[in-house]
Order: sequence, then C-alpha cells, then structure tokens
Amino acid sequence: MNIEQVIAEQINKSVEELYGQPYNQAKLEKTNKDFEGDYTFVVFPLTRLSRTGPQETAQAIGEKLTAAGFPVLKFNVVKGFLNLTVNPTVWTGFLSENWNNIHFGASSGTKGKVMVEYSSPNTNKPLHLGHIRNNLLGYSIAEVMKAAGYEVVKANLINDRGIHICKSMLAWQRFGNGETPESSGLKGDHLVGKYYVQFDKAYKAEIEELLSGGMPKDEAEQQAPILLETQEMLRKWEAGDQATIELWRTMNGWVYKGFEHTYNRLGVNFDQFYYESNTYTLGKDLIAEGLEKGVFYRKDDGSVWIDLTAEGLDHKLVLRKDGTSVYITQDIGTADLKYREHKTDRSIYVVGNEQDYHFKVLFLIMQKLGRPYAKGMYHLSYGMVDLPSGKMKSREGTVVDADDLLSEMHKTAKEKTIELGKTEGMNDAELDNLYESLGIAALKFFILKVDPKKRMLFNPAESIDFQGDTGPFVLYTYARINSVLKQAGSEWQSVVPGTDLHSSETETLSHLYNYPKTVLSACNDYSPAVIAQYCLDLAKSFNRLYNELPLLRETDQGKKALRLKTAVLTANTLKNACGLLGIKMVERM
Repeated sequence: MNIEQVIAEQINKSVEELYGQPYNQAKLEKTNKDFEGDYTFVVFPLTRLSRTGPQETAQAIGEKLTAAGFPVLKFNVVKGFLNLTVNPTVWTGFLSENWNNIHFGASSGTKGKVMVEYSSPNTNKPLHLGHIRNNLLGYSIAEVMKAAGYEVVKANLINDRGIHICKSMLAWQRFGNGETPESSGLKGDHLVGKYYVQFDKAYKAEIEELLSGGMPKDEAEQQAPILLETQEMLRKWEAGDQATIELWRTMNGWVYKGFEHTYNRLGVNFDQFYYESNTYTLGKDLIAEGLEKGVFYRKDDGSVWIDLTAEGLDHKLVLRKDGTSVYITQDIGTADLKYREHKTDRSIYVVGNEQDYHFKVLFLIMQKLGRPYAKGMYHLSYGMVDLPSGKMKSREGTVVDADDLLSEMHKTAKEKTIELGKTEGMNDAELDNLYESLGIAALKFFILKVDPKKRMLFNPAESIDFQGDTGPFVLYTYARINSVLKQAGSEWQSVVPGTDLHSSETETLSHLYNYPKTVLSACNDYSPAVIAQYCLDLAKSFNRLYNELPLLRETDQGKKALRLKTAVLTANTLKNACGLLGIKMVERM
C-alpha cells in the first residue's frame, strides 16, 4: 500500500465534499521533526476555495480525514500546515510484510537500458583522489539505477593514446635503463607515472636552457628538443611503427595491471571497456554526414566547424584542416558506437565540471545530427576534490595518489579502532579485514555524502569518526544490530508484532517505509548523496530506539517481536543502501 497516495486521495475527496469543486492536487510532505505527525499537507492554496483562513481550512479537512477513519489517526494544525499522524497499524502491517525481505527497496522489472561511463583514466599516470570521486560516483549511480529498475552497462573509456602517453614513453626510453615493475618493485601505473613526472622536469630544464640562450618563451616551449621528439613519437605511433607500438603496448600493459589492483581495492567494476586507440578516428563519417545536412560548415582552409551561437555558445572546431580528428570528433563517433552496440535509452557521462562546455557542445551536435538517443545523453557533472594545499597537478607529482590514500585510510582505521578498544576476540586476519573495510567505507561515505555538484575538501581524519556523520557510524549501527539478533534466538520470529508504538518505533518504521522512494529520488537526481543521508537518518533513528527501549529484555512478546523485526529490516535496509554506495558491511565490530 502506498500510504501517501491513499491519504492524498482522501484529501482530494474531502476538499471536493467540503467546497463543492473537483480537486486532485493534494501533495504530502514529511512532517518537520520539530512537530507531531508523519505527513503534512499545506492548505494555503486552498483558501480561495474554502473562503476561510488557513487555520480553519486545515481544521475542516483534518476533521473530515479522522472521521473517515483509517489510515489517518489524528491531526494537528500549525497555521496553514495540516500535520497528520498515521494509524500505527499502517506501520505494523508494513513491517509484517517486509521485515525479512533481504531485497527490500529494489524495483522489479526494467525501466529501460542505461550506460554509465566513468573512470576514463589516462595510461600515463596512476589514479588519484580526483579519479576516486569519479569512480565512486559512477559506480554508485549505476547501482542506484539498477535498484530503481534499469538495466545498466558500466563503461570505461580509457585514454590510452596521444601526446601525453608518448611523454611517459619517451622519458622511459631516455631515463629508464630498462626498469620494469618487477625490477623496481613499483606498481606498473606508478612506474609509468614516475616517468611522466620526469618528462616534465626534463622539459622545463630544456626550456630554461633555451631561454638562457635568448630564445623567446613561447618559442622555447615549442622548440624544446624533448617535446619535438615526443611529437615525432606520436607520428610514428599513428603510422604504425612497430617498435613504437610495441613499447606502447608494454607500458600500457603495466598500467592496466596497476589499475586493476586499485579498482579491486576500491570495489568498482566495468562491463565494457572502450579504448581511445580504437575510437580516436571514429566520427569522421558523422562529420561528413553533418556537412551534407548543413549541420557543419567548412572554412576556406579546409577545417570543419559548427555554429552554436544561436544556442548561446560559439563556433566549435570538429575537424582540423588536415582532416585529423579533435577530441570531440572522437566523442561523436564513440556515442554512435555505444548506441549501436548496446541500444541504450540513456547515456550518462560521469565527468568533472571542468568539461561542462564540452558536453553541452557534444549533446547539441548529436541532437542536430538527428540521433534518436541524443535526448537521453546526460553529463553527471561533479565538483573537484581539493587538498588543503590547493589543486592537484599530475605533471608536478603533487597529486594525492589513490593507492597511498587507500593505505592511509587503512592505517587511520586501525589506529582509531585500537584507540576505541573494538578489537576484542578477533584474530589478525579478521582485524586486517576490519581495518580495510572501515577505511574504504569511511572514504566512500565521506565522498558520496556530498552533493556531486559541489566542490569538496577531503578530510581523512574526519571521515573515520565513529560518532559523526560517517561510514563507520553506519557500519557500527549495522554490527550492533547483528550482535543483538545473534543473542535473540529465533522464537520471536513467529510472534505477531504489537501495535502500541513508541515514537522512536514509529520514526524508524517511517524511515524504513520511505526507502524505496529514496532510491527513486537518488536515481532521478543522479545523487548518491541522497542514499548516504538516508543511511545516516535511519542509523540515528534506530540508535534512538535502541537507547530508549529494551529489545532483548522486553517481557511483552508482541513489543519484543516488533522491535526485533524492526531491527532485522533496519539491518537489511542499511546493507542494501550501503551496497548502492559500494560499501560492504562489517558483521562484527
């Protein structure tokens, strides 16, 4: 039963009976926690119909609803706000139907097919903190959409070619002396990233030398020998030079093994990989098609452009004068490839807000080309992650490395857990798993609880707090419930729950009832933060119940069954909700 819908229909009927005019616009809100009630109906817009003040209008509707009986038990009026308290049997009935449903909150059927593209790393450096936010957002929104009833394809477009990749390759040739991950003991992505940083140092040194010889800065930046050699390496790669291709494959292979380790530790995965080396020439046929349709125009020098000034943008290059692709040419072709392969209804690009303009242009181009999937393209634009020292810079080696951060989170979780004395009775392997789970959960929750659109500052120490609005707090609540249920036995499971509810029981059951709606809200808003906030609210609500009411010591069997079944559904729901955030629960703490 959808209790909001039932009450809304009763309000519509009451308004029509009271004021003699058809009405179907009743909408309910959750009652503010500072007032008594479960749902609130705002009556101010109805005063035109009632021709009375808001207080009188709300009073009249409230009396009609309570006279009708179920499901509204009582009401109170605060100015023009009609606060409604639901009959407790609504909550106990809901509990009886769902208390042991381990899949509670997941929608059945399918609403369509969606591709979520995220991660999109470059193969010239390891993943860093910015990549972590991207991966966690992409994975989570994919899981949220699955739970909301969509078929989801998780995709990763890897930027594995181009001048930036050749910079690492050339630096390794110059300075590497045959170094490998095996010989150095470094993860492959770290090894390649080391040479990307070395390239930048060598490049700057050569620029300084040219400047000291009197060359202008702009010219020096273009004429540095190491850059010219890198450009030549890219030309060789594009021409299929065997030695260059072999080096590229070897170094990319090192990086992929490194990425796989980091992805596994982060707990993210993909169904489909695309590689820029395979897609960078795509799009040229669509440019030709667009020229025929008048979507694009060709300048006298042979370059191809699109005029988007009517849409408030500018002229955008889509093909160079020598016929080579630019980045958006590839994206145009890749968008078509994705649709041909997967026939998705929606395509979601998880990319930082620095690329907002790029995606506006891309989506407009696909619409002008008449692609049927264009309206389903969406840019999940997120804010950058800042450090206390400022913005991250890969070339200078000042990023927060993802692997280092994950290890730091493990260490911090260990220190905090030992400090709180929560390690009794666990062996070394169990403790190591606990520290890893807590550290990863703290990282994920801290990042995902922030609205994706907002820029954020990451604070590892704050994220690991067991008492704050954190992942460890939610995990501790789940472990506490597990401990209670292990002690409770099983006799209570067949007992019919009582119906005399304490306010903390009503609050927790109300939160639980709203979980499926919360999943849909997070899906519609493309915001895992909605799920994270729900986890916090539910955990706090259950902890209030736990602290105010006896569970195992309750002598009234109906009350005991009610609380323990509420505990089971709370644990299942926290586990499901955290699963949408990519967080694995800890059974024992």
